[in-house]
Formats: sequence, structure tokens, C-alpha cells
Amino acid sequence: MRLAKAGPGRDSRPVNTAADSPRPARRLRRPEWAGRNYSLLTAAAFVTNLGTHGALIAAAFAVLEGGGDSGDVGLVAAARTLPLVLFLLIGGAVADRLPRHRVMVAANALNCVSQGLFAVLVLAGEPQLWQMMLLTALGGTGHAFFSPAAEGMLLSSVSGEQASRAFAVFRMAMQGAAVGGAALGGALVAAFGPGWVLAADAAAFALAGAMRAFLDVGHIPPRDAGGGLLADLREGWQEFIGRPWLWGIVVQFSIANAVVGAADAVYGPLVARDHLGGAAPWGLALGFFGAGTVAGALLMTRWKPRRLLFVGTLCVFPLALPSAALAIPTPVGVLCAVMFLTGVTLEVFGVSWMTALHQEIPEHKLSRVSAYDWFGSVALMPLATALAGPAESAFGRTEALWGCAVSIVLVTALVLLVPDVRRLRRRTKEVTAQPAPNGSPDPERPVGGHG
Repeated sequence: MRLAKAGPGRDSRPVNTAADSPRPARRLRRPEWAGRNYSLLTAAAFVTNLGTHGALIAAAFAVLEGGGDSGDVGLVAAARTLPLVLFLLIGGAVADRLPRHRVMVAANALNCVSQGLFAVLVLAGEPQLWQMMLLTALGGTGHAFFSPAAEGMLLSSVSGEQASRAFAVFRMAMQGAAVGGAALGGALVAAFGPGWVLAADAAAFALAGAMRAFLDVGHIPPRDAGGGLLADLREGWQEFIGRPWLWGIVVQFSIANAVVGAADAVYGPLVARDHLGGAAPWGLALGFFGAGTVAGALLMTRWKPRRLLFVGTLCVFPLALPSAALAIPTPVGVLCAVMFLTGVTLEVFGVSWMTALHQEIPEHKLSRVSAYDWFGSVALMPLATALAGPAESAFGRTEALWGCAVSIVLVTALVLLVPDVRRLRRRTKEVTAQPAPNGSPDPERPVGGHG
């Protein structure tokens, strides 16, 4: 890509020949794989991630500043994830039936309203615990319908050998917003209080929803109404359960996400308050995690591991390190370094996972498969966050954090026993054949890439 050189009026040389005639300015061009939908999705994800990562810190400290304890923080976090679990599968079926961009815009509108009301309550005085739980539950409901539609829309917006690079750039933009959102959110909570950070998140949802309204779904063929919502769910389940690599990794992350969610949403703010100096250092540590994911995504724009899921799963082991660092607890500098490393390695998995879904799952089933993926990945999070406080009381915070770290190592080691996780390989050119019926990689497909 090249920027235009000097424009009209800047060059005073006389024009005497046709060869010297003014040439049209060169415009900054997007790569071929970065089409209109992809660009809108990337920009909107940047905006929402910028607000959401600050709002997560703000919500936890809104509870603590209102006199709540670790149990209350866990209940508010659980209130967000419970409706996410309840409505995800319905959201996936709806997103494969209705225009996906409309589902995304409606979900963004609900998130905007819920976060706006949360901000008003915090700014007006001390909100009640039930009020915070209700509003975060509304946000979780919006997220349940948004996530399958968004993932299906993104996966269908790119094609060809550059899909992996497109996903890496998308995630780099998304995680870049996390860097600023977490660090800025923590600083703003410390300086002005959580209410204004929640208000900014509501505005971010409004802006992102307006951008997503311009997405084009004309390239997606109309879908047959079929036998109804239950039939769609059954079809999505068959697609999901027929692929051992898919459900094996989802089960892995069902446990890993639950314990990481408890550590980040409950124990992290408490360790920060008691040992690190409050919201700002914790926001800084989360910002370093975001910086690591940006670095990991940048790495994945160049690196294309041949065995996608094997390499990606090996990179999940460092996810246990932040819980261990909080259990010690380490100084802020060490925690930031650990978070950065974890972000790098986890992003290697994230890009590899999206690439595997893109090359193996039929387009008209993407949102439903994504819904089962999301459902399994968050199913245990409400229970884990709700039990985080009682677990701290029963075993101690340090012991609970070490339990989180050990759990991640064990489930990651177990998923490597699934043969398809070890052998699924990247394809280097478009193949029109559908995936093998049993969900395993088709041995007759061309494989390749950089191992």
C-alpha cells in the first residue's frame, strides 16, 4: 500500500508533454481480502471492545464501592453469563434464519440501554445488588444473540487462502482495543469512578450498532425455513457432535473459561485491591494481556502452522500462569509480563481456531455451530463465578487460584488425546467438497502451509 504523493498545487513544474501530465493520486487501498463487510465488522468490534473492557473493570468496582464483597462481585458476573448460557442456542438458530446484521444491531441496542441504565444508577447513588444483576443480565441476553450472528457474519465475510490473515488482523484490531480499553478503564475508574466508564460503554454500543446496520448480507443465499427452530437446533447439534476436534476443544474451554472467568472477575480485583494498589494496576495488567494478544495476532498474520489445532492447543497451557501469579501474588511488573505472554500464546490458538471453523463448517450452519461453541465455552461460567466467593471462604483465595491454574493444565493435556486435534491440517487452496461426514479431516484434501 502506498500513500499518494504531492497533490495539485504542490508541484510548480511546467507541464510540456503528455508524459508530464498530472497522474491521478494513488489512494490507500485495502487488501483484497478486506472487503466492505469485513472492514465494518472490524471497525465496530474495535469500538465495542474499547468500551467493554473498561466496563468489566467498572462493574466489579461499582459493586465493591457500593459495599459489596467477593460473593456480590461473583453474583453480578454470574447474572451476565447465566442468560448468555440460556439463550445462546436460540440466538444461533435465529442468526441462521434472519439477516445476521439485524440480529447484531438489535443486540447492540439492548446492550446500549442496559449499560446506560447501569451508569445512571451508579452515578445517581448506591445501586442495589438486584438492580445491578438485572441490568447485567439484560446485557448477557444481548450478547447471547449477538455472538453467534457476529461470528457467522465474520466467517462468511472472507474466503480463500488469506482467511487466516484476515482473522488475525480482525483479532489484532479487537485486542488492540482491549489494550486501551482495559488500561484506560482502570485509570478512569480510579480517577472518576465506575459510572462514567459504564456510560462510555453504552455510547460505544450505540456507535457500533449504527455501523453494523450498513452490513450487506446479499451474498448469503436465502435459507429454507425448514422444520422450525427445534429442527435447526438438532441440525446444528449433529454438525457439532460429529466432529471430535470441535466438541473436544469446546469441553476443554468450558472448564478453562469457567476458572479463568472466576479468577479475572472475582479474585483479580480483590488481589488488586489488597496487594497491587487498586483498580489502576489491575487495569494495567489486563492492558498488558491485550497487548500480548495484539502481538500474537501480528505473529499470526505471518505464521501459518500446518497442524492448526495441535499448535493452538499447546499454546493454551500458559493460560494457567495468570492465576498462579495472582496466587503468589507477584509484583505488578511480573504480573504484567505473565499477562503479556499469555495473550501472545492464546491468540495463536484463537486465530487457529477461527481458521479451522472457517475451512471445516458449511456457511449456512456457521451461526448454529458457533452457538454450540459459545454455549459449551460459557456453560460453567455462571456456576464458577457464583461459587468463587464461597470457595474463597472455604479454601482460601490462594488455594482457589492454584486450583484454577491446575485445572487449566489438566484439561488442556486431556484434549491433546483427541486424534483429530493432533492431525487436522490447514488447507492452502479453496476446496468445494464438503467436510467428511464423520467430521474428521478429509485425507484426500490438499494440505500444506508452514509448519
